[in-house]
Amino acid sequence: MKKYIILTSLVSFLFLGSCNKFLDVLPRTQIPADKLFDSEQGFKDALAGVYISAKSNTTYGKALTFGTIESLISSWDITTNSLEQQLGLFNYSDNRVIDQFNAIFAKQYATIAAINAILQNLESNKSIFKTEGVYQVIKAECLGLRAYIHFDLMRLYGPIPTEPEIGNQLAYVTEFNREIHQHISYEEYKSKIFTDLKQAEELIKEFDPMLSYSMNDVRNPNGFASNYKPLDDFMSYRNMRMNYYAMKALESRASLWYRDKDNAYKAAKEVIDAKDADGEVKFKLATGKDFTTTNYILTSEQIFGLYAFDLATTYTDNFGNATYRKGTSATTITNQLYGNTGTDFRESSLWNIVTLTNGSRYNVIKKFWVTADNVTVLTDYKQLPMIRTSELYLILAETAPFTEGLEYLKTFRANRNISGLSIPADLPTLQSEIIKEYRKEFYGEGQAYYAYKRLNIPKPQILFAPSNAVVNYLLPMPTVESIN
Repeated sequence: MKKYIILTSLVSFLFLGSCNKFLDVLPRTQIPADKLFDSEQGFKDALAGVYISAKSNTTYGKALTFGTIESLISSWDITTNSLEQQLGLFNYSDNRVIDQFNAIFAKQYATIAAINAILQNLESNKSIFKTEGVYQVIKAECLGLRAYIHFDLMRLYGPIPTEPEIGNQLAYVTEFNREIHQHISYEEYKSKIFTDLKQAEELIKEFDPMLSYSMNDVRNPNGFASNYKPLDDFMSYRNMRMNYYAMKALESRASLWYRDKDNAYKAAKEVIDAKDADGEVKFKLATGKDFTTTNYILTSEQIFGLYAFDLATTYTDNFGNATYRKGTSATTITNQLYGNTGTDFRESSLWNIVTLTNGSRYNVIKKFWVTADNVTVLTDYKQLPMIRTSELYLILAETAPFTEGLEYLKTFRANRNISGLSIPADLPTLQSEIIKEYRKEFYGEGQAYYAYKRLNIPKPQILFAPSNAVVNYLLPMPTVESIN
């Protein structure tokens, strides 16, 4: 059985400086390592450090959002013999590609190690928790995040779900130590994901404000028009934490991957059907209003997102200069991607033609465009999407009985202003339309690749795949054997 070592001598990303002496959790905050887990605040700060780690460019800050994973499905223009070209050709033997997937793998397991450090110390220092619910919420978020990251490791490095016996086995790491962690079977790994999720859901359900307050309340705690007045800032902005509904949404996403359509449907339905105290739907699909108010990242749909204070810089450095671009003609986007509907909000609002100083013109997505400063909390759109309402509608369209599934697709389309498209007449056509929507809806977010892999989609159905690409969803096991 394959094995690898996770070195966790107080994980390097957590403990900074040449002597590993300090934890840099938030700007202007330094905490001696031996005091970190001696107080509730220390645990809160350590958990904040995990979220910061998740925003690394090596993972959800870039590589697993609009970078590496989108290059696998040729979302961006490339130059000859570049890393991006080799990714689009599925050339896993290229040294640059190897390095890229090594870095992602190592960072994800480093973040998991940090989570496990918190979980281990939670139990040994449980007596220090005096505030009701803090212990339960911290533990639940850690378990939920551990499941989230492990699941993405499986989606990226593991087998195609239709052929689980072919491909890599991975380690599901639940301890913070120097031990060798064995690679376990596909089924055992799956079981551990859902065990973490179920425990997290039960722990947090009683204490999560997301169940009692609206998204606007949670996104604007202590605001003049907000009904939510938390006494502890730790319980603020739950939409940017691994909250209860994020756990249920992840449960739905993971259930679909593991071909349990009944549970995928049930979990997604719980989120979609959630209501606020006034009877309003808690998680709505975005409409044209979101696009016209420049909320291109659709924070209103983000059941879970990561706050990215530097998103304006990220846009400038990656899209404003057309480093990430697609085609020189508008028809590449309007016709090939969106089908030239003339009505789709994404088609009309989500892309720009950018002219560079040398006169070159390119299509550039505006999804990550934000102003550096925003007027109010509710118009602060600097947020990276981790899981959105729209995905749950597509999951429901795929997992519900055919007639009901059509209604979910119709609702999704209506909110994107494409109600006029023909209605699928059978299940294969419905599935084909859903896959098209994954490509359109999650462009630059990484989710289309996973949908292609889940269904083992052939090259002719992968929009923009190069003619000389040989599609291969089975990544080799990363060559890194330890995290230092």
